Amino acid sequence: MDASMERAHRHSRAMIALGILLACSTLASALDPSLDISQYEHKSWKIREGFSKGRVTSIAQTPDGYLWLGTEFGLLRFDGVRNVLWDQTAGEHLPSHYIRNLLTARDGRLWIGTYKGLASWKDGKLTEYRELAGQTVDALLEDREGTVWAGGYAGSIGKLCAIQSGSAQCYGDDGRLGLWVASLYEDSRGNLWAGAQTGLWRWKPGPPKLYPTQYAVIGTSSQTLNESGDGALLIATQDGIRKLVDGKAEEYSLPGTGPRFQAARLLWDRNGGLWIGTPDRGLLHVHQGRTDGFTHSDGLSGDYINKLSEDREGNIWVATLNGLDRFRDLAVPTISVRQGLSNAIVWSALAARDGSVWLGTPDGLNRWNNGQITIYRKRGSRTGGGSNKQERELNVREVVDSGLPDDGVESLFQDDRGRIWALTENGAAYFENGRFIPVRTSPTHVENGDPRQRHVTTVLGLVAPGGQLHSITGDNSGNIWISDQHQGLFHLLGRSVVERIPWARLGRKDWAMALLSSPVPGGLWLGFSQGGLAYFDDGKVRESYGSVDGLGQGIVTSLSLDLDGTLWAATEGGLSRVKNGRVATLNSQNGLPCDTVFWMMQDDAHSFWLYMACGVVRIAGTEIDAWVTDPKRTIQSTVFDSSDGVRGRALTTGYTPLVTKTVNGRLWFLPLDGVSVIDPRHLPVNKLPPPVHIEQVTADRKTYWSNLSGDASSSHPRLPSLVRDLTIDYTALSFVAPEKVRFRYKLEGQDPDWKEVVNDREAHYSNLAPGNYRFRVAACNNSGVWNEAGAFLDFSIAPAYYQTTWFRVSWVTAFVVLLWCTYRLRVRSIQQRSEQLALINAKLEAQIAERKQAEQALRQAQADLTYANRVSSMGELTASLAHEVNQPIAAAITDANTCLRWLSRDHPDLEEARAAASRIVQDGRRAGEIVKRVRLLFKKGTLQRELIDLNEIIREMMLLLHSEATQFAVSVRTELAADLPLVMGDRVQLQQVLMNLILNGIDATKDVDGMRELTIQSQRGEDDQVLISVSDTGVGLPPQQADKIFNAFFTTKTHGTGMGLRISRSIVESHGGRLWAADNLPRGARFCFTLPTKAEAHQEK
Repeated sequence: MDASMERAHRHSRAMIALGILLACSTLASALDPSLDISQYEHKSWKIREGFSKGRVTSIAQTPDGYLWLGTEFGLLRFDGVRNVLWDQTAGEHLPSHYIRNLLTARDGRLWIGTYKGLASWKDGKLTEYRELAGQTVDALLEDREGTVWAGGYAGSIGKLCAIQSGSAQCYGDDGRLGLWVASLYEDSRGNLWAGAQTGLWRWKPGPPKLYPTQYAVIGTSSQTLNESGDGALLIATQDGIRKLVDGKAEEYSLPGTGPRFQAARLLWDRNGGLWIGTPDRGLLHVHQGRTDGFTHSDGLSGDYINKLSEDREGNIWVATLNGLDRFRDLAVPTISVRQGLSNAIVWSALAARDGSVWLGTPDGLNRWNNGQITIYRKRGSRTGGGSNKQERELNVREVVDSGLPDDGVESLFQDDRGRIWALTENGAAYFENGRFIPVRTSPTHVENGDPRQRHVTTVLGLVAPGGQLHSITGDNSGNIWISDQHQGLFHLLGRSVVERIPWARLGRKDWAMALLSSPVPGGLWLGFSQGGLAYFDDGKVRESYGSVDGLGQGIVTSLSLDLDGTLWAATEGGLSRVKNGRVATLNSQNGLPCDTVFWMMQDDAHSFWLYMACGVVRIAGTEIDAWVTDPKRTIQSTVFDSSDGVRGRALTTGYTPLVTKTVNGRLWFLPLDGVSVIDPRHLPVNKLPPPVHIEQVTADRKTYWSNLSGDASSSHPRLPSLVRDLTIDYTALSFVAPEKVRFRYKLEGQDPDWKEVVNDREAHYSNLAPGNYRFRVAACNNSGVWNEAGAFLDFSIAPAYYQTTWFRVSWVTAFVVLLWCTYRLRVRSIQQRSEQLALINAKLEAQIAERKQAEQALRQAQADLTYANRVSSMGELTASLAHEVNQPIAAAITDANTCLRWLSRDHPDLEEARAAASRIVQDGRRAGEIVKRVRLLFKKGTLQRELIDLNEIIREMMLLLHSEATQFAVSVRTELAADLPLVMGDRVQLQQVLMNLILNGIDATKDVDGMRELTIQSQRGEDDQVLISVSDTGVGLPPQQADKIFNAFFTTKTHGTGMGLRISRSIVESHGGRLWAADNLPRGARFCFTLPTKAEAHQEK
């Protein structure tokens, strides 16, 4: 292929690349040309804070999105967050660490001009050019044909070299370029210009031509040359900017720069703004016919500018001696004193119907109209503002003696006649025919020294507003309402105050912060400083709402009324909606980022804008409609914060309006200083998806792979076995707001789902198993535009020897063999053990049989002992029982003789005989009952549990033992509970317990002097228990042996066995109860036992 064909192909490729670049550029955002530098977002990275080791000399952005920075100590790769020193590959070195210039060619190759030669970097490969070895390269340029030009010097000879197809041809050995070539530029007509020590050269097309100039070219880059809008060549010199016209360098004047200044760098941004770097005045910006500056005192890292650059997203980068700076467009720029406002503090903002915006400040009323500011003041002296010269440069005009009552303008309003009303500390006035007409006469006296009256004024004999005037509104009928913090609500018609309504008359101890007239003439909505809303009409409050009605809590700062009559109130507790007497509040529980709302405004697209403590929030109208339908719904919103230019605040100004909408749809509102503007129709949107890169893989603090080529998909790093802590570094290259870049990543084979993070550029994993993995990562920019393709990296982790397949097979085989051997040994052991267990089992069965027989014999012995005790006790009662039986028998004999006498008469008395016979029957039954009780006690048999009434058993025992008590003159008293529950037990055994206790009581009492009394009580105990007690007035418990009376064979009687109480306690405990003894003060003993009740016993009873 001949040279002409090669050039044609190169030209075609260049045009295709240029088309792609231009297409991408239309997607990128750009700086608003109407703004000053101070209105852009600015961020700086300073050397003294560790950003780099030396000054940044050059800037270039490669197609992969990285920003490359040349410094005195090497080449840096910057992603907006991390700055990484370029790591040279093995055997490849830059000619010098001192980087002088950088250039990104259309083919993506990065050209690196150094102090001692030229190199280029592409696809992970570094190429050096021997023809330029040892030469200092200060200027780099790629012309439209794809030839790369390098200017600089070698020793004391200026050099200009052209690099094509990997080879270089150099010019200047004849000395015609002088000592150096400092700058290169190709204009729109294809002329190649070179700034050399001998002058300005037009190198091509045609033979080189020298244009001598008396103005030295400053700097060591192609940025000292550029082109004006009319195609003339611009030259940055020590005496300002010069323009080459007909071969002569003429002055290129700039507005507001002064007669002389040094220019070092020139850059046109994509919107036509000219950026000028100086060696001593920082940065200059020429746009729309004016020039503004930005210096170290404004926050620039330094006043000496090394380099200017614009990236693919429209950000402007500035390299200084002290660091690196970035300027970018903001969604919410701010107008401040630097743009001509009379004061940085703005209390109120009002958009007039003619398109102008009025701003109330402590130092005059500002009227903004298409960039022209008119300041209205009462007096000529002022606390802010600049010189007359500065006012001319900023298009500022001052009007003094304007008729304003005071320079401090608090609240603003435009009435139905188009008049602008201004409220000041010294009264109100309206603007008409170019002047303000006050609504006041003269101050009145202060009554009783009340400081709240010091601003009271009168109009036509009535008190007029003055002092802190928080809000003003009016309707189409000419009614004007003014909120005065101290005096109340003023009602004006024309210039006259027709009514003043103290706040107390409205039932308030606070004042109205916001007023809004209703469509009904005379109707007025009021929002109060301590919370709450009221609707005032015809002298009365017709409606009122507070937090108990659902209104947001705290101060009401702003009110807005829809065409359908819906009222919106901005409160500290959220945005409240009032419609047809119903109140709902939108707050953080519905998805808002915070609660406090300073104002609300709808844009022309019916989206809702809220200024909140956490920023400006935009909510689509459809989201609001859905919330109105379902007040519990969570809404979606967009938050504009400090990175978008929104300046947060905790309190409002206290005056109104806080926000206003101009005729072109822009929203003007009040931050901490100045006035901020947001255009809902033209929000800057970053439409470029960020390039995503995986940069590095580190395991256990050792780097195993670094991305040198930019494409991680072609790599497959292999990590050693047993890595514990794995870190994968990744990034996404969006320089508009790197802190807002969102990522989602996933390690296939490990992560079940995607993980999403914000501004986190590392993924960490621990103790990954051996195998093959794929790490995927995607990202989106600050506008939510995703690069869904993202990047991926395949890597593997080698297994340790014991994690390999052969080791696992061997281990499994050995384990199976071991398991089989173990099984065989276990079977043999089990068989032997089974035989031993069989013998042991036989012995145990014999021992169990013997133990059962012994237990049966023991139980039989216990039963015999209990029976013997019972029989013994009955034996002791033989005389008493005989007496008990003898009584009914004797009575029966007497009644029988009586019956015979009545029957033996001549006239037998049958009635008397029947009565005697009945008594015989009763006595017989009584004797039979006694015999029956005795027989039951003597009966020997098995236990029989049944439901028992303990009161009945007590009565039975009293019947049996009555004679025994009578014999020893013992008085027996019973106190039986009527509602005593039934218990489950054996009747005979419980009778035996009671008999033992009663006999013991009688025995202990019979020999004492004085009162002999035995008391038997039944009652409900605790925890569903029945409590039975037997108390006597006898000798009491044996001293110091009370705890032994329940021991077997312990007795204090001469004729006792010592088994009665022991057996009684065993019976009670076998029934689930408890038997104990205590002293019966003042004399005697008290025995108590409890028995549990049963639920079924209660039911049956």
